[in-house]
Amino acid sequence: MKLNRLLFPGLLAGVVCVTSIRADERRFTYVYEPETLPAGVFEFENWVTLRAGRNKTVGQENYNRWDLRQELEYGVTDWYTAALYLNEKAQSYRDPATGASVSESEWKGLSLENRFNVLNPATHEIGLTLYLEGRYSGEEAALEQKIIIGQRHGNWKWAFNIEHETEWEDNLRKVEGEVGASLGVARDLGKHWALGVEFRNENILPDYKSWENSALFLGPVLSYRQEKWWAALTVMPQIYGWNNSQSQDGNSHLELNDHEKLNIRLLFGFNF
Repeated sequence: MKLNRLLFPGLLAGVVCVTSIRADERRFTYVYEPETLPAGVFEFENWVTLRAGRNKTVGQENYNRWDLRQELEYGVTDWYTAALYLNEKAQSYRDPATGASVSESEWKGLSLENRFNVLNPATHEIGLTLYLEGRYSGEEAALEQKIIIGQRHGNWKWAFNIEHETEWEDNLRKVEGEVGASLGVARDLGKHWALGVEFRNENILPDYKSWENSALFLGPVLSYRQEKWWAALTVMPQIYGWNNSQSQDGNSHLELNDHEKLNIRLLFGFNF
């Protein structure tokens, strides 16, 4: 499957939804905010994430990976939002051992997301939402949980997530855990723009038997909103990472086995 075939479903859905009504904009792309959709409201979101930069020690020079997600959300009630995702991946790199260029694409399956708003930030000092997402592709599966808190203070908005995910790979025979946290702070700049920063930490635990690595990311996020649509872009380089002795990548201050030097994510959405 070529990359343009992966992009087509999301672009087509975007063309369909561009005629729809109003937007429920987000300020961040990696950090979830505690608000849920109003009852009866649909939202379409398209996710494009670029993960770039590994090295020859891990056998992946000139590494680029595109993660693509098309999401349809629905406000089941004012406090419960459900969403269905289509997930795809396309990556390319050069193998330094052979000099060969590798390019491959993969269907990553369907995801079902559930967000339960426990404390509404409009009526409480801090908003609180619980998150549960399951993904299945036939050969892989994942279950992800988040605790989401956040609040708005005038033109400022912040959100903090605690995250855990279990993945089953290799025809569900291999298990891997991932734990992390993320923080976002943004300020509205007038009616349409907001500028902020996002911080993210990811940690890999293979078979839940060892703490294999950890990576820290930090970078700016810019969002724009109109009456009928919104978009947000984050550029997040890795600022520090480490490996244990069984997973060395030849880099003393970055983690390049399971993470990259740079992550960039673009979200855009429409409500209808």
